[in-house]
Amino acid sequence: MDFDYSPKVKALISKLERFMEENVYPGEKIFEEQLNAQETRWAAVPPIMEELKAKAKQDGLWNLFLPDNEYGAGLSNLEYAPLCEIMGRSIIAPEVFNCNAPDTGNMEVLARYGSDEQKEKWLKPLLNGEIRSCFSMTEPDAASSDATNISCSIVRDGDEYIVNGRKWWSSGAGDPRCKIAIVMGKTNPDAPRHEQQSMILVPLDTPGVKIERMLPVFGYDDAPHGHAEITYENVRVPAENIIWGEGKGFAIAQGRLGPGRIHHCMRLIGAAERALELLCKRIQNRAPFGKPLAEQGVIRQWVAESRIEIEQARLLTLKAAYRMDTVGNKVARKEIAMIKAVAPRMALAVIDRAIQAFGGVGVSDDFPLARLWANARTLRLADGPDEVHLDQIARLEIKPYQERGSADERVRTV
Repeated sequence: MDFDYSPKVKALISKLERFMEENVYPGEKIFEEQLNAQETRWAAVPPIMEELKAKAKQDGLWNLFLPDNEYGAGLSNLEYAPLCEIMGRSIIAPEVFNCNAPDTGNMEVLARYGSDEQKEKWLKPLLNGEIRSCFSMTEPDAASSDATNISCSIVRDGDEYIVNGRKWWSSGAGDPRCKIAIVMGKTNPDAPRHEQQSMILVPLDTPGVKIERMLPVFGYDDAPHGHAEITYENVRVPAENIIWGEGKGFAIAQGRLGPGRIHHCMRLIGAAERALELLCKRIQNRAPFGKPLAEQGVIRQWVAESRIEIEQARLLTLKAAYRMDTVGNKVARKEIAMIKAVAPRMALAVIDRAIQAFGGVGVSDDFPLARLWANARTLRLADGPDEVHLDQIARLEIKPYQERGSADERVRTV
């Protein structure tokens, strides 16, 4: 495995880092100020965001996540990894480059499984950053770590489908630019377990769609993006809004979540890097009890452990990216599961040490640490909780021995 970056990627890294320094980091405070100056935090998108997006598009730093040359930059997962990591250093950065969840996953779904009409109507404006989207899978009354538990119904009625269900954590639905939801529900409860579900496109202005409330995360509302609880009550949409076909929902979800999971891990590495950078700067000029923090043994240990943990997570993520590129997401599922369990816990540990070094101001909004921590903590749940990934890793690890044991037993009984 060669993890050296090509000249093309190195040039993009340099350009992206410069853009972050000159535009994104200074824009973070402006974004919050403009958001807070509105009558409500959901009224509009801070103007700075569209300004930054226009600059990023002009600089060719746009849709870097899509490996398809027709729609994106044509980068492999391995090539995209360092770029996604850099974006992960700022909460607002992914949207600046049109590389933000859940739009990235939804664009990948439409690019891979959407009809020509669906691509024209929804994929193109998403690729252009003109609209936003949300993904409605998780339900309040179901253990949604197992997607087969969902109860939302999608029933065919002539040339239409009728959608009924209650969803939550539909990230992005609070954004005034959010125009479309990809909704996962059951079209045939009597089909085999993994063929009962389907995905369908539901415009948010369709009668019967109601955003019940926006859900805060550790007190952060993540406006104007937000995470919505949505009711779909007798929502009628054209039959051509079904994606790929009936019964394909679970397969689409698995295809969607592979890249989504690794992108989260890449961004978490970036968040941890920024936290460690802030920690190292902070300890230079803080001297409790007459001795700089940088000279305290326990603080040095924090720095060393943080560097080790970041590098371990990065190498495992790069290996997963390499495997996804060379053998495909299905074969690389163990590596994907491993990084999804490792990266959030690593980021939380590093960010927590940085908060501790900052003291009281570390939990305030004067620095990005508290926000980065809250975001990282959600990712121990999003796209499958740690426990599901650990169980999958264990099953894949044990399986060859079970098969070998069965073979050995057959030999002994012959």
